[in-house]
Amino acid sequence: MSALMDIWHNIQAVVTAADYYTIGAAILVVIIAGFLIESVRSVVPATLVALLAFVLIKFVLAMTVGGSHDIEAVATADWKAFVDLKMLVLLAYAIIFGVLIAVVNVIRSAVR
Repeated sequence: MSALMDIWHNIQAVVTAADYYTIGAAILVVIIAGFLIESVRSVVPATLVALLAFVLIKFVLAMTVGGSHDIEAVATADWKAFVDLKMLVLLAYAIIFGVLIAVVNVIRSAVR
């Protein structure tokens, strides 16, 4: 039960610590991924691709909105942040994205 609570607390931390740009990028990626998959069986591969797309969008946001135009410095900082990323945080992102992609796909299927 402790492991589930750790995951749940990480999910809450990810959601509550996000800024508007991060939430907007995540919603955009989730909606696109939810519309592109054929069925709920494709959620796991779609989640992995959505996480990669989210990382790329966050990199572009750091370059444009963040004000830094030094690609090498931003890429190095992002790589160091990824290396220091705890597995529970990555799992929290994957669970959030997977559940939301499945919800978008179910709503799309119900409307069709």
